[in-house]
Amino acid sequence: MASSLENLETQLELFIENVRQIRIIVGDFQPQGQNVLNQKIQALVHGLQEVDKLKSQVQEVHVPLEVFDYIDQGRNPQLYTKDCIEKALTKNEQVKGKIDAYRKFKAHLLVELNSVFPNELTKYRAIRGDERPLT
Repeated sequence: MASSLENLETQLELFIENVRQIRIIVGDFQPQGQNVLNQKIQALVHGLQEVDKLKSQVQEVHVPLEVFDYIDQGRNPQLYTKDCIEKALTKNEQVKGKIDAYRKFKAHLLVELNSVFPNELTKYRAIRGDERPLT
């Protein structure tokens, strides 16, 4: 899979370079450069054919749509992974905080329930198999 992606990347880089050269030739077009322009256009067509041949080798690659948003915004798509990891870490910290708060609430609730309903709480803990002392 890695070599298929490298082949595709190489073909795309060649294609981009051909387009850049065509833009330069067309931007300052001189009639004597027609043959060179024709050769570049033929190379462009050949490059597209090569990319088309490689598409079957990389069909299992799934790219999140957000990556294309990064590209459209002029951002480096490689930063997408970094941003995803940072967002996941932030969310993880938030969830961990909530879990800790619920644990503290449960412990406090059990202490309060034990002071108001000691018999019922003993039965509840016996049913749950929770024999730890209340703190």
